[in-house]
Amino acid sequence: MRLEINCQDRLGIAQDILDILVEHEINLRGIEIDEMGKIFLNFPNMEFSELQHLMPKIRKIDGIKDVKTAPFMPIEREQYQLQTLLKTLPDPVFSVNTKGEIILTNDAVLIHLSLPREKVIGVHIGDLLKGFNISRWLETDEPQVQVQKIRFLEQDYLVDMLPVLVPDIGGESIMAGAVFLLKSEYRLGQQLTAFNQGVADSFVSVQAESKTMRSVVKDAKRMAELDESIMMFGETGTGKKHLAKACHEVSSNRGGKFIVADCRVLSDKEACIELLGENDDNLGLLDLANGGTLFLDEVADLPSGIQTKFLKILQSGYYQRVGESNSRLFEVRIISSTQKDLGALVQEGSFSEDLFYQLNVLSLFLPPLRERKSDIIALSERFIKQHSMKLGRQAPRLTKAFIDYLQTYPWPGNIRQLENTLYRTISLLDGNELDKVHIQLPSCSATSSIVYQEFNGSLEDEVKRFEKEILIRLYPSFPSSRQLAKRLGLSHTAVANKLRDYGINKKTVKII
Repeated sequence: MRLEINCQDRLGIAQDILDILVEHEINLRGIEIDEMGKIFLNFPNMEFSELQHLMPKIRKIDGIKDVKTAPFMPIEREQYQLQTLLKTLPDPVFSVNTKGEIILTNDAVLIHLSLPREKVIGVHIGDLLKGFNISRWLETDEPQVQVQKIRFLEQDYLVDMLPVLVPDIGGESIMAGAVFLLKSEYRLGQQLTAFNQGVADSFVSVQAESKTMRSVVKDAKRMAELDESIMMFGETGTGKKHLAKACHEVSSNRGGKFIVADCRVLSDKEACIELLGENDDNLGLLDLANGGTLFLDEVADLPSGIQTKFLKILQSGYYQRVGESNSRLFEVRIISSTQKDLGALVQEGSFSEDLFYQLNVLSLFLPPLRERKSDIIALSERFIKQHSMKLGRQAPRLTKAFIDYLQTYPWPGNIRQLENTLYRTISLLDGNELDKVHIQLPSCSATSSIVYQEFNGSLEDEVKRFEKEILIRLYPSFPSSRQLAKRLGLSHTAVANKLRDYGINKKTVKII
């Protein structure tokens, strides 16, 4: 039986309680005072009925506020919490006194040793852990936390050596022993794998309700784990940079930076200095991205002179800053993006064929928003909540007319256009309801966006471009002319000829 006594902080109050226990010849197993000043009493083998006459007398003591039964003593709770923690830990744990004698172990130790607990208690820790002088560490004046490689049962482990320090009255700490936590190579590998898998949540921010986009994210996760270059194809505003950053965050290069190079704004000279750096005074993007990822945004616009330099860097694995003669190791993951037909640019001679193959080892095709309509509302709700919070207002309700309009509009600017439109709409909104009348968008038919804005060729040219785009998107899922012919309802010969004419094969479109 245990009692909890709520009392004032008065000198001698504990002695008054003990005097009553002595008067009634009650044997006390333990007494504790917690941080709140409560007194806990532990009586061995006593029933509540035996204490009923005692509790009123304790209540009469000056300064006693309340007396009631308690389910456990604070020290008992701590002991059982520690035991539960030790029992559930899969790693071997030892606790020793200042002499190095084992006073406590967990079940993992007993399982490894195939011994009962009583055979392990009292054994010197040095008899079990080899390769480091633990006795000398315990005998130092102020042993520090250390991590050491040791041998336990003829296997290598990393051990965390943690001194147990008890505070003294004068503020000093007294060494009372130590705790040793062992980690095997296998367990460390498990934890590292779990850690790597945990960061895969970076893809959660990529909206993928539609079947098409779920397939893209699935492929992106697999490609992110590899070390090869990735090329992302897709119209402007489809989220290529966002997906590239998600790939970086789960890759082996995630410890480095994610650096963006906008190839559209670079001239030959500017690109050379910005990418490579200049002497020691000006770090380039390759320096900043070292050990991380360099994202080449709109790589089709990379100046021709830089294409040649960049190809040599990828092939050799080294680069030189402008004005330097010494070479530096190139340790950067490359992810590129383009909204243009790089294959056509290669055939025209405006983009290096060799560089294209270096960058297009792995390929991802991001569908336009009009082809993933089930993502539109989910994206809209996310943007509306985000922008409403920024503007300090409640997220408005969406009417059916507003939702229908969002899903029927072709969004030639894709996700970027959707987000910007919603931000403008919420900023100007009066009230808490979004209707179709509140949104302002240029007239755009649902089919006009399949033609590029810069299109200036013949109808035949545009039909071929669109045909090639369809074949490139389907080829990874149907990587033979017979499979693709069956999917499209065409003859094997017709599809084989089209694949050859457009240069679509396993070299130009990566199959994983």
